[in-house]
Amino acid sequence: MERKQASSSLQIDNDHLRVTEWRFAPGAATGTHIHEHDYVVVPVCDGELEVVAADGASTVTALKRGGSYFRTAGVAHDVVNAGPGEMIFVEIELKDTGIRRDNPGVGG
Repeated sequence: MERKQASSSLQIDNDHLRVTEWRFAPGAATGTHIHEHDYVVVPVCDGELEVVAADGASTVTALKRGGSYFRTAGVAHDVVNAGPGEMIFVEIELKDTGIRRDNPGVGG
C-alpha cells in the first residue's frame, strides 16, 4: 500500500546545521531514509509516530509538544503518522557530528 508523503519545509541549512519542519497528515510517511548526522526532533504538537526500521520492525511512540529527543547518525527508518490528526515536528540535524570517515567513533 502506497502511503501519503509527509511534507517538509527547509528553514535553515548552513555548514553547522539543517532545520526542517515536517508535517504529516494521518497515515503520511517520510519514506525510508538514513540519517547522516546526529539530530534532535522537537514535536510542535502531541501525536503518535510509527517508526519502521529497515528490517520491518515497527514501534509506535506517543510524542508530546515540546518533548524533544536526540538520536545519533546512522539511523535507517521510515516515519509514519500513526495518529488521527496532523503531526508536526521540527528536525535539527547537527552537521558537525555524525558519520565521519576520519573518525568513525563520532556519532555512530
